[in-house]
Amino acid sequence: MTSPERSVVIVVFDGVDLLDVTGPPEVFSLVRRESDDDGGGYRVRLAAENLAPVTTSAGVRILPDITFDEAAATSIDTLLVPGSVEVDDERRIHPVADPHTVERVAVLAGRSRRVASVCVGAHLLAAAGLLDGKRATTHWSTAPRLAADHPAVEVDAEPIFIRDGNVWTGAGISSCLDLSLALVADDFGENVALRVARQLVMYLKRAGGQSQFSVPLEPVSTTRRIEDLRHHIMGHLGERLTAADLAAHAHIGERQLARIFKAELGVTPAVYIESARVERARHQLETTDVTLERLASLCGFGTTDTLVRAFRRTLNTTPTEYRLRFRAARA
Repeated sequence: MTSPERSVVIVVFDGVDLLDVTGPPEVFSLVRRESDDDGGGYRVRLAAENLAPVTTSAGVRILPDITFDEAAATSIDTLLVPGSVEVDDERRIHPVADPHTVERVAVLAGRSRRVASVCVGAHLLAAAGLLDGKRATTHWSTAPRLAADHPAVEVDAEPIFIRDGNVWTGAGISSCLDLSLALVADDFGENVALRVARQLVMYLKRAGGQSQFSVPLEPVSTTRRIEDLRHHIMGHLGERLTAADLAAHAHIGERQLARIFKAELGVTPAVYIESARVERARHQLETTDVTLERLASLCGFGTTDTLVRAFRRTLNTTPTEYRLRFRAARA
């Protein structure tokens, strides 16, 4: 099956957050390789007022591909609007919504099938009137400002991203990856988005790549509560972690905890914890000579037998076989 290439236009301007601009293309670039669609994928272009280099908030300069006028003369599948902030002398953060850029965004949105903002880019969408009557999110630090400046917008600072009709809004800067994966899932299906997510994780964490031994990546979470629980788990893998412990950490009941994990991640808390521990053990086996007894303790398995059973259940191999294979491959 072949489908047309989807046009993505990313708005850029001086001071724009660099990751807001570069994160989504990293996700989109993998779709063609991971999809069964021979002609599908995305064509990403950066649009600015002119073709002069744009200096991002990180000081890195990027080159626009097209001007706003040129972009407005085309049909756009997805318009991505990144954000920018200013910090005053008291270190208070203020979102930037330049009136001229807002006008340009409004025009480009009219040429787009859907519009998405990244982080504080939501303030640009709101100033353009694109969020009126809609539910939206943004970076937690500027959410009160968004609500105060735009009372017609239903601001919810809890989700990582929100879809309301053809308008999507993302939360903090790094959540641009979660938002982008959600857009991919909407366009090409959950399986393609999952394959893309796996590739991103391997590229960032495992330069050698071991896809055949990967623990299945959990679906993208949309709430900060589950993200907090995931971070808590990763920070305490060597300790006692039960459903009761997690429920107490999240200040909820165990039944509610189980419902949240099932709805957000598709697994029970126990299954997720075991997968996280196996991932930690894999990394140790690949990079250190730690004994299996010590590894079982470090990763929270308690005993070597429990560690071996978890590896067989999750990866269909043993820790010793895994180490021999991938330490040898590295050598």
